[in-house]
Amino acid sequence: MDNDQAIGRTLDAIAAAWEKGDATAYAALFTPDVDYTAYDGTRMAGRQAVIDGHRALFAGIMRGSRMVFAQPHIRLLNNDVAIVAVQGGIIMRWQKHRQSPSSKRISALTLVLVRSGTGWLVTAFQNTRYRPWDKTLLGRVLTKVMPA
Repeated sequence: MDNDQAIGRTLDAIAAAWEKGDATAYAALFTPDVDYTAYDGTRMAGRQAVIDGHRALFAGIMRGSRMVFAQPHIRLLNNDVAIVAVQGGIIMRWQKHRQSPSSKRISALTLVLVRSGTGWLVTAFQNTRYRPWDKTLLGRVLTKVMPA
């Protein structure tokens, strides 16, 4: 299996653990010292913080939700370190019919992965909500009133 396939398997495992609502299995796909930044800027330092931060989510608002990824761009920095830039999002449990997240739940994700003895683990995770300027109310208004 090549690196892209192995990294793709890690992304698939992340999505599967999320869908199961299993905070421990989800966090196991990250290094023990992971630096994890959620979409709202919340920083979780370490695997235990990821477990603690997701346990309540999976029991509450994110119960029954699915995580999806689209078109990951994988760049190997060396044989043991990769950067993945990918668009991802969450499909909520009441949106089961959807194949892709609503526009409010799409994020630009950046992951740094390191090779481990069992595959690839995420050592840094950054989730930034996708909000193109021209799609915001202010952006649409200013685009119409300001000359190009």
